[in-house]
Amino acid sequence: MDWKKYVRENLTPLDLGPEREFEMIDEMAQHLEAIYEEALGDGASHEEAFKRAAAHVKDWRLLECELVRARHPIAGAWINKRLAAAARIESRTRRGGIGMGSLVQDLRYAARMLIRSKAFTVIAVLSLALGIGANTALFSLVDAVLLKMLPVKRPNELVLFNWLSGPRGMQRGINGTVQTDPATGMRTSTSFSYLAFERFRDQNETLSEVFAFATLYQLNASVDGQPEIARGQLVSGGYYSGLGVPAIMGRTITADDDKAGAAPVAVITHRYWQRRFGEDPEIVGRTLIVNNVPLTVIGVTPREFSGTLQVGESPDLSIPFSLQPQLGPGESELTKPWLWWVQIMGRLNSGVTAEQTAASFESIFQQSAQEGWTAALAHFPQQEEAQTSAPRDVPRLRVASGSQGLTEVRRAYSQPLTILMVIVGLVLLIACANVANLLLARGATRQKEIAVRLAIGASRWRIVRQLLTESLLLAILGGAVGVLFAYWGKDLLLILRPWGGDELALDLKLDLRVLGFTIAVSLATGLLFGLAPALRATRVDLTPALKDNARSVTGSRSFLTKSLIIAQVAMSLVLLVGAGLFVRTLRNLQSVDVGFNRENLLLFNVEPALNGYNNAQIAELYRQMTERIETVPGVRSATVSLIPLLAGRGRTSSISVQGHTAQPGDENDAKVNSVGTRFFETMEIPVLAGRSLSARDDERAPKVAVINQMMARKYFGDEDPIGRRFGFGGRETSAQIEIVGVARDAKYTGMRAETEPTVYLPYPQSIPKWATFIVRTSGNPTAMTASIREAVHEVDSNLPMFDVKTQSEQADQSLAEERLFARLSSFFGLLALSLACIGLYGVMSYGVARRTNEIGIRMALGATAPRVTRMVMRETMLVVLIGVVIGLGAAVATTRLIAAMLFGLAPTDLMTISFAVLLMIAVAALAGYLPARRASKVDPMIALRYE
Repeated sequence: MDWKKYVRENLTPLDLGPEREFEMIDEMAQHLEAIYEEALGDGASHEEAFKRAAAHVKDWRLLECELVRARHPIAGAWINKRLAAAARIESRTRRGGIGMGSLVQDLRYAARMLIRSKAFTVIAVLSLALGIGANTALFSLVDAVLLKMLPVKRPNELVLFNWLSGPRGMQRGINGTVQTDPATGMRTSTSFSYLAFERFRDQNETLSEVFAFATLYQLNASVDGQPEIARGQLVSGGYYSGLGVPAIMGRTITADDDKAGAAPVAVITHRYWQRRFGEDPEIVGRTLIVNNVPLTVIGVTPREFSGTLQVGESPDLSIPFSLQPQLGPGESELTKPWLWWVQIMGRLNSGVTAEQTAASFESIFQQSAQEGWTAALAHFPQQEEAQTSAPRDVPRLRVASGSQGLTEVRRAYSQPLTILMVIVGLVLLIACANVANLLLARGATRQKEIAVRLAIGASRWRIVRQLLTESLLLAILGGAVGVLFAYWGKDLLLILRPWGGDELALDLKLDLRVLGFTIAVSLATGLLFGLAPALRATRVDLTPALKDNARSVTGSRSFLTKSLIIAQVAMSLVLLVGAGLFVRTLRNLQSVDVGFNRENLLLFNVEPALNGYNNAQIAELYRQMTERIETVPGVRSATVSLIPLLAGRGRTSSISVQGHTAQPGDENDAKVNSVGTRFFETMEIPVLAGRSLSARDDERAPKVAVINQMMARKYFGDEDPIGRRFGFGGRETSAQIEIVGVARDAKYTGMRAETEPTVYLPYPQSIPKWATFIVRTSGNPTAMTASIREAVHEVDSNLPMFDVKTQSEQADQSLAEERLFARLSSFFGLLALSLACIGLYGVMSYGVARRTNEIGIRMALGATAPRVTRMVMRETMLVVLIGVVIGLGAAVATTRLIAAMLFGLAPTDLMTISFAVLLMIAVAALAGYLPARRASKVDPMIALRYE
């Protein structure tokens, strides 16, 4: 059926010009065709469908009268009255209507309209895709790090034990995270003694399962004679059954495997099976040599399960607790009830609450803690008198949800990830405001189309629905393209590490949860930027709208458009100020004097204790390795350090200085590092007084140390510290160690940290079981990695090197969070600025185009080009300045939230804010000047004829 021909035959020619008349005929034909096709879809014959469509326009003459007003405006009042009384064009009945039709029809029509406006569609979709894609990629990371539960059976039933205690706890050592509880101010941790776990397991009455696990940070795992450092964990026999995690190959560890004398076994993760064994289908039954102990692989865990440790920690191996004495050097930790190092979880029985569980285990825990402390006093009798002089704090047991495993790292990462979500959320809002302005402008150009629809009987709601359908289709297209951006961006996030910490073993996926988030954001975005323009576009006065020379720039639309521009400018300024603060923080940290030369230094770690070396053997091994490495061509010097500088960690010990009286409230402690003889020479840290450490400072020589300037100032003031003595512990130890030198202050843990009193001990007198080798080269240290690795291999072919990096890379890693925030905030800030200025340019250009006739009149009456330029620029800058004022207030209020992340400047830093404001005004002025300049070049004669 040719509906255009049908309309032409029934509608009297309107004499409105070929192009205008063609548009109206095309619009009417589309409506009638929609009714016709819907009738066919309902089962009607072609004849019945034609009759149903034709019946919806009952009086073609009335429609003609409505359109005639374009030629005879004075007849508008009479025609309005006649239309109100006589025109009856149905919008929708049970059998169909001339309105929007079904949702499918709305989508088809919306698609046609978007295809017709290709440039508008591409700009809007790309703007939305950037915002939605950034939000989707970041949400995939937030979901994995902060929100996801363990992929186990009924994770909500799991509980994790922790405790509260005062500063004088009943433990002599804690392996694990110790934090301050914000509610009580007391110490809290999830670490327990192995004795406590045994008591919990044996006296359990409220849980269906009680199981434990503990981290093994470094394991020397040898496969087919190839040693490699692996991460592992110790688990109890009920670990996998308690979690409800089966093996995808073989079996998991059971209670029988966790008994003394049982065959040594291990379960490996899917990630380790894939990386180290190439998914060998015969993996079950293979032997691993771990710390010189042969272990039989009995199973592989599912791909999605990486354990219950901190998020991103994926242990390669799980080994029964019963094997700890064989794997760990020295005395078994299973028999040290004063050492708290085990994490305990359980699964609730039906009807049992976490509070009931805590109450049932409270006395058991406190009794085990008291027994452990009593055992510590018996094991360390020299400290018994000092330790028993004051009562100890009895710990209190707490039970929290275990659905996410250990959560300390999740809480630490929540702030930076939340800040980034706010940043990308603001970018999305700016993109929405941009698209809303585009829709407002597009709606103004479609006024005559909308007026015709209203004139022939379509309700305002039906047109609003159609316009919202177009907006939602735009948003869905933006979301689809955004998913592509997110797919490419999610892996980049793992490289950039926006949480500011170490690498996490995460596999980010765009799963149903993430895609659901994208769909929700897309739909919300479509409503957000589409509703106001749709409502505004349908508020039309029919009489002027249908006139040939009708103007569509109204006060309300202008106000809404300017409000959106103001919002864009304000949000962009907030992002620019934040970006400026982060960039200046990074620059301040990079300019910090670290106290040594970090160029041309190569670092690598070894842990000989994993291969069974004792202290004497370790000292000799370090000496041989140092001597062999120094023979490598291009190596200037080599040394050993227990802890590399700027690594973000350190060893702190309480000290007692001979002749120094501590003041109340003083912290008498110092950072401690065990180093090699050429440490200061290799690091290029000058020794300012006394001497450096030498080869004669071995285990047989008197104990000596070199201290830094800060320690000399704190404990000796203006006195010469050379020859003075101190010790670790109480006053009785204050004469143990002689100070033989004072070195220049150097940053220890990181750039942000204040320089603290530091003690450097010769490693033969304080032998570290693991160490970092530091090699200074004459050229690029990375290029010498292979030669140095070969030298180490010659000393011990079974000793793996790990964490190989340069000192510059180590320093850069310590600023990973600051660098990331500076880069991302700058990128998103400039993106927001660009979007805001593009929106400003588009709005002003559209306004100038709509006001061409007015400008022509002004210039015909004597207005000069500079005056027209100033008029447009004044309107532009007024909007921008209002946005800047609002943005300044918002920036001052919000930047206080990131004060803890800044360094060397305040959140209200005047220089940063001034630069951001000037940049915003300058770029906005440029965006406004281009339309103003075009307006000033209007030819009055052409402008007066412009429609």
